[in-house]
Amino acid sequence: FFAEFAGNPMLRSSLRLLQPFARTTRVHGLHTSAAARSAAEPLSPPSDAELLDRLLSGSMSQHRLEAELGGDAERAVRVRRLYVEAVSAQDGVGDPAAVLSLPVEEVDGPEFYSSVLGTNCENVVGFVPLPVGVIRPLLLDGRRLTVPLATTEGALIASTNRGARAIAAGEGVRTELLGDGMTRAPVVECVDLRQAAALKRWFEAPDRLPELQRTFSATSRFGQLLGVKVALAGRHAFVRFRCATGDAMGMNMVGKGVNTVLAEALETPALEGAELIGLSGNYCTDKKPAAVNWIEGRGKHVAAEAVIPAKAVREVLKAEPLRIARLNVAKNLLGSALAGSIGGFNAHASNLVTAVFLACGQDPAQNVESSQCITTIEAVPTPDGDHDLRIACTMPSVECGTVGGGTALPAQAACLRMLGVAGAADPPGENAAQLARVICATVLCGELSLMSALSSNHLISAHLALNRRPAAPAAD
Repeated sequence: FFAEFAGNPMLRSSLRLLQPFARTTRVHGLHTSAAARSAAEPLSPPSDAELLDRLLSGSMSQHRLEAELGGDAERAVRVRRLYVEAVSAQDGVGDPAAVLSLPVEEVDGPEFYSSVLGTNCENVVGFVPLPVGVIRPLLLDGRRLTVPLATTEGALIASTNRGARAIAAGEGVRTELLGDGMTRAPVVECVDLRQAAALKRWFEAPDRLPELQRTFSATSRFGQLLGVKVALAGRHAFVRFRCATGDAMGMNMVGKGVNTVLAEALETPALEGAELIGLSGNYCTDKKPAAVNWIEGRGKHVAAEAVIPAKAVREVLKAEPLRIARLNVAKNLLGSALAGSIGGFNAHASNLVTAVFLACGQDPAQNVESSQCITTIEAVPTPDGDHDLRIACTMPSVECGTVGGGTALPAQAACLRMLGVAGAADPPGENAAQLARVICATVLCGELSLMSALSSNHLISAHLALNRRPAAPAAD
C-alpha cells in the first residue's frame, strides 16, 4: 500500500505524515515492533497507518473511527481526511488533495475576510463553523464519488451513506438532465388589458425570438435566451424569460440581460405607456414554493434512478422491498397530495439539497424550489420469486452553479474540487449540470435510507443512537 501511495505525487505530502508509523508498522500485516509485542507492556492504540489500512481494506467503516480511537474526535477527523484523499485518488474523480484544503482547526482570517469583501457578506463580524462530513462511495453514472455534506443534523450523513452503500451493491445511480434554463419574470403594467394582450402577442410571436436573443447575448459572454412566455393578470403582464447561464447559477446574468431586452421592447410604439414596475414579478419564481417551477422547471431539471437488489435491501437497509414501496405510495404520494403539497412528494429531499448547497457554496435560500421532488418506488419481481427495489427521484428546479456567489470561498471551493466540478467547464455548463446530477443522486440515497427506516420502524432508534450527545460521566 505504501509503495502505491508514494507513487502518486498528489499523495506524497500525506505519506510524510504516516512515515513515523511506517517505521514500526508493516501495514498490510499489522505487524508491530518487538517492543510493542512484549506481553509486559500494555497494548498501544492503533497508529494512523494501521487505521488507514483497515479503512482502505474495508475491514473497518469510517463511521467507526471515533469509537476505535476512544472518542478522540480530532484525530478521527485527521485520519478520515487521509482516507478520503486516498480513495479519491483511486476513484480518479476530482482533486484528491482537495479535502486537505478544508479548514480543520481554524481559517486563515485575512484570506477569508478578503474573499467575502464586496461579494458574499456585508458588516462582517465573524463566521459560523459548520461541520462537513462525506458519503461514499456514491456510484453515479459509472463513477465512484465522495460527496461532501455540511449539516448539524445528527444521523443525516450516516443514513444517506447507508443508502449509497445499498445502491453500490447494484449498478449504481443513473441520471438524466431533462432541461436547463434559469428564469426571470419582470412585471409590466400596461395601459389596459388590450395593450397587455398586444404585449403578450409581441413577445410570443414565432419570429420574435432571434431578435430578442441578439439583444440578450450582447450583455453576456455565456448567457443565452432560450424562450419567452407571458402570463396576464388584467393589465399586468408577467414576462417569463428562460435562459442558459453556463456554469453560473445565473440570476445576475439573467437579470442584466432581461433588463436590457425589456428596455428596448418597451420603446415599441404599440407598447407606449407600458411601464416596467419590477424586474421580478414573482412569476420566476425565486425562493418561494410555486407550481410554475414544479410544472415548467427552473434551473436544472434532473432525474436519478437506481435498482437495489433484494439482498442489499435486507442486509444493508434492514427492510423489505414490498413494505418500502407500499409506504412510498401512502406517505410520499397520498399524504403529500392530502396536504396540498407543491413539489413535496418526497420524504426529505430538502435535507440533502441544503447539505450539498451549504458545503458547495450555493445560495441556501434557493433550497425552497430546488427541493421540489417526486420520489417513486416500485418492488420489481425477480425470476426467483423475490423483489428488487426500483427508486427514482425527479427534480424539475435544481438551481446551482460552480462559478460565482459562494463557490469562490476557500472551503466551498475545496468541496467542489472534491467532486471535480470547480469553476467553469469546457464546454460551458458541464460542471453545473454535473453538480445537479450529484445533488439529485444524493437526494435519492437519502430517500432510500429514510423510507427503509420508516418502513421498518427504525427511525427513532437511529436518531437516539446518532443524534444525542453521550451523557456526562457521574461525578465521584
